Order: sequence, then C-alpha cells, then structure tokens
Amino acid sequence: MTRFAGYTTSRRAFLKASATAGLAAATMPLFAPGVRAASSIKLGYVSPRTGPLAAFGEADDFVIKGFLETVKSGLKLGDATYAVDVVVKDSQSNPNRAAEVAKELIVKDAVDIILVSSTPETTNPVATQAEIEEVPCISTVAPWQPYFIGRQSNPADPKSWTPFNSTFHFFWGLEDVIAVFTNMWGQLATNKSVGGLFPNDGDGNAWGDANVGFPPVLAKLGYRLTDPGRYQNLTDDFSAQIAAFRKAEVDIVTGVVIPPDFTTFWTQASQKGFRPKVASVGKALLFPVAVEALGKAGHNLSSEVWWTPTHPFKSSLTGASAAEIGAAYQQATGKPWTQPIGFAHALFEVAIDALKRSADPKDAKATIAAIGATSLDTLVGPIRFGQETVPPFARKNVAKTPLVGGQWRLGSDGKYQIVVTDNQTAPQIPIGGQMQAIA
Repeated sequence: MTRFAGYTTSRRAFLKASATAGLAAATMPLFAPGVRAASSIKLGYVSPRTGPLAAFGEADDFVIKGFLETVKSGLKLGDATYAVDVVVKDSQSNPNRAAEVAKELIVKDAVDIILVSSTPETTNPVATQAEIEEVPCISTVAPWQPYFIGRQSNPADPKSWTPFNSTFHFFWGLEDVIAVFTNMWGQLATNKSVGGLFPNDGDGNAWGDANVGFPPVLAKLGYRLTDPGRYQNLTDDFSAQIAAFRKAEVDIVTGVVIPPDFTTFWTQASQKGFRPKVASVGKALLFPVAVEALGKAGHNLSSEVWWTPTHPFKSSLTGASAAEIGAAYQQATGKPWTQPIGFAHALFEVAIDALKRSADPKDAKATIAAIGATSLDTLVGPIRFGQETVPPFARKNVAKTPLVGGQWRLGSDGKYQIVVTDNQTAPQIPIGGQMQAIA
C-alpha cells in the first residue's frame, strides 16, 4: 500500500517507541490494553465537512447527535457496559487531509473503529491508513469500484487485485448506477447521443473507464458516448465540453460532477444555447441545496437515488423508519432531508452490531472478524458481506445496497423534491412518477 507523505509512523511503532522512551504514566492509559478494556469504546468519524464536497457532510451533526443520544446510557457488550465516544474529523474535501486525520485517529485518539463517508477522495486515503495499521474501518458513499480497485497496488491489472484485511465498504457499484441511468433514459425518446462529464478524480476516472465504467455498457446498449476527456475539479470554463456536446447533437448529459462544477457547466450551457433532453448526473444532483442554486433551471434534472424517507427500511439501532428519521431531520434543522442521512446512520448501525458480536470489542482482530461477518438490516437496506451480488475478488470487503433513479421537480411552493422515477434495480422501493424531458 502507498503511504501518504509525512505519515509513515505506524501505530505499532509509536507504541513501541513510547514504551522504550518511558513516557509519563499519564500517556499510557490511552494505549495500555488493561486500562482501555475498562474504559470506553471510541469511534472515529471522517467526512468532508468543508470544501467543495461539504454537502455530503451536511447531515453529520444530526446523525451523530442522535447516535450519542441512543447510547448515552452506555453500550452493553458481554458482561461490561462501555461509554461510547465519537471523535469527528473533517477531511476538508482533500485526500491528503483525509489521510492526516485518519492517522490522528489511529495514533493520537486510539479509536477502536474508524467510520468514513463520502467519495473516494475521503474513503480511500482513510481506509488505506486503517489497512496499514490493522485498524477496523467501515466506509460508505463511494461506488465500490473506485474504493476497491482504486486502492490496489496496480489498479490496471485485475490479476493482481487482492482483498483487504481490516477495511470494509457498503454502497452500490458502477453497474448499478449505469443500469439506473439507462433505465431512466429508456422512458424517453432520444437520439441516444450521450455527453460525458468525467473529472480527473477517483470517481471520474472510474465512471469514464473504458473497461469498468460507462463506455462499454453504453456502447452495448446502442448509445454513442462523447467523452471530451478529463477536466480538473473547480474548473471555471466548460466551453470545450459544451462545444463537443453540441457537435455530437447530445440529447443526454451524464457524469459525476462536484456541485459547484455542475452549476458552472449548466449555467454556461444555457448561455450557449445547449439544452439536452436529459441530464443524469451523479454527485452534484444529490442535494436539494445544489439544485436550488440553479433556480428554475434545476427542474427535471435527474440523479441516482440511494436513500429517501420513502425507502421501506428501519434503523437497527432505534427501530425508527426512514420516514421518521427524514422528518426528524427536517424538524431539527429546518432543511430538506438529504440522501447521506441514511448512510451516515447506517455506519453507526454496522459498527455497533459488529461490536456486539465481537469476541472482544477492544481487540482489533476480533472486531475485524465481526465486521466481515455482518448480516444486518439497516436504514439503507440489508448489509451483508460475502454476497454473490459482488464479484468474488471484492466479496470479502464489499456489500452492495439498493439503488434507484429519480428526478428533481419544482413544486408550486418553489421548493424542489426528488421523485423516484425508476425502480427496476430495486422494486421494493416505491415509484413516485415517470421521467419527463427537460425541454
């Protein structure tokens, strides 16, 4: 595994050095197994709270506050009852910062499990640090391919790919989002000319990959993909992409774009008279705030849908339904519900379930074994590692969750709501309407 510059000291080396140097007794309780076993369970939580990916972390405070309220009387594990602490770190939407805070959680905070959410730029560097240090880590909100393949020593050589030991991930895959998008497009009459917006990052490189991404599947289904090439996040000029799409008479725009970049692209497209019939874009169109920023131009934009209050699932921690948790969020914050609520909540569900099943909740190896044996019904649906829905090479570390597609509709009250328009990939999730063309 690649070690991030400046952060090569391992937890084991740190402990050994501390003992050798005879550090003051005040330092020892943080690490001494006998003392730690009688203290608390400490969970680390990493997500992008600031920066261009901050919308992914918008609901974190609500979820963490609710979790701490649930375990305020302690967590009974075997014959002992443990206090539960959550140490929260902001990745600042930066992979290097994500690696830094992961190292802090491992070495300084001595957490028992690391939880991490939202895009490969956050999940991958955190999981890599946890894997190096043999610390249990559970991640979500990144398609499994950029998470699993992107962390291999040679992502281009499938024969070299190997499972991970201590890091586990639940979410959907590129095969699911491609199916969802093309199912939605199939409801409309188009010329099947697709324009791709794929940035030069973990998601963009995976979505645009000629082998595992959109290109081979779209070609097989009779779509013509125009891919102008990778662009840098936070670009301020999409003239080249728009020109290429107009030349190809693109009816459908797709891709995986950070929120500020899609606002820039969509605004410039309108200014240049480019208006496709469909725009199904991952990442940018997940959040009400991003769509609201577009004003009326956000109407009928479409996206993958991972979680809504209409999903028929309940929390294994509290028994609350998706509808109840969505309503609680809106009441607590005055804001519309947002999709990451469900997955942030599920991270804590999986962690607590694993700790309850662990032979020793203060022993990393025992907890890793318990996470790997997870079979749990959660707020986002069933999470089970080792299932046949995942290719054999990733089955140990990846569990897939259901995915559907939806469109943003501007209501008479001036507010946007996402309507599930296709559920062929997950029929248990109810449909709310049919696809409509943008223009």
